Amino acid sequence: MTRPRISARISAISESATLAVDAKAKAMKAAGRPVIGFGAGEPDFPTPDYIVAAAVEACGNPRFHKYTPAGGLPELKQAIADKTRRDSGFEVDASRVLVTNGGKQAVYEAFATLLDPGDEVLVVAPYWTTYPEAIKLAGGVQVDVPTDETTGYLASVDALEAARTERTKVLLFVSPSNPTGAVYSPAQVEEIGRWAAEHGLWVVTDEIYEHLVYGDTRFSSIATAVPELHDRVVVLNGVAKTYAMTGWRVGWLIGPSDVVKAATNLQSHATSNVSNVAQWAALTAVSGDLSAVARMREAFDRRRQTMVRMLNEIPGVVCPEPFGAFYAYPSVKGVLGKEIRGRRPSSSSELAELILEEAEVALVPGEAFGTPGYFRLSYALGDDDLAEGITRLGKLLSEAR
Repeated sequence: MTRPRISARISAISESATLAVDAKAKAMKAAGRPVIGFGAGEPDFPTPDYIVAAAVEACGNPRFHKYTPAGGLPELKQAIADKTRRDSGFEVDASRVLVTNGGKQAVYEAFATLLDPGDEVLVVAPYWTTYPEAIKLAGGVQVDVPTDETTGYLASVDALEAARTERTKVLLFVSPSNPTGAVYSPAQVEEIGRWAAEHGLWVVTDEIYEHLVYGDTRFSSIATAVPELHDRVVVLNGVAKTYAMTGWRVGWLIGPSDVVKAATNLQSHATSNVSNVAQWAALTAVSGDLSAVARMREAFDRRRQTMVRMLNEIPGVVCPEPFGAFYAYPSVKGVLGKEIRGRRPSSSSELAELILEEAEVALVPGEAFGTPGYFRLSYALGDDDLAEGITRLGKLLSEAR
């Protein structure tokens, strides 16, 4: 009997579609093609100088040349607890914080710690590409709760209740949302949180985009809005988006003591401590003020308005206004099936390929986020590139017949 070379568990994992699109765009640019990429979910700003300076200082400190506690530097854990209280009003002890290698490790460890095979997780679609893989690796079963542009990509309590079964253990709650930019109002957050508490569900809430909201929109943490959830809520966050630190790989998980202890045990065998230099830089970031993100948010807001306006001027494209994060999620269903330069794409995936080849614009199709017929475009890129990229997109799609 010939055994498979790769385990079934790992073979079932899909490549990150967002990273794949970004890599392809960069490869084409390196080959001399003027590709404009809307795929990557990272700020186009450098990490602030004072954070970089802290990292340089840490490099020279012999303390950081050795192993440190697997769960995180004590000073950073305390700073994260203080930052959480300051920014969302959620009171936590430093012992309930686990510092992880980026937000993705926090996502994986949360589901690995909470789920047994067959446990169901309610996931609002569209969803970020990593969630399904983390749930699958933990043996969980993802149950989609579909939304679309007519609802602003927001799920109602009625829709969540319709998807709940006796096997449902976790609600994954994401606001602001990647990929849609949707933000639940404080009233909606409280309503959903009370529903989850009433049914004894765990809530895993990803708050990585908490500081990227626009206009009169307010971020509200479900952990703060519904105190009854405190013993059944896991908060995921990190420095990547707020401080333009995607490459530094520092995230965290906040939860009940038993969950954090179990997740720390897992991390102690998987990776041990996060890079000490990156942790010290993160300590400086979360301990400081939010002036850096304020400057980025102003630029993102300007680009957001430009992108939404230009997308909605393209025939067959419908783009709801995103109120958070740095993504737009337009429907392109009105373009599918039409002929464009001798081809007739029937899916957003096929259309994305055509756009990359013909217009040299890279974007991520909705198939990656569980909702075919859409694109995700990041507006975390320069104003000129954004305008040029959407202009190219509009010119190509205007040829659809």
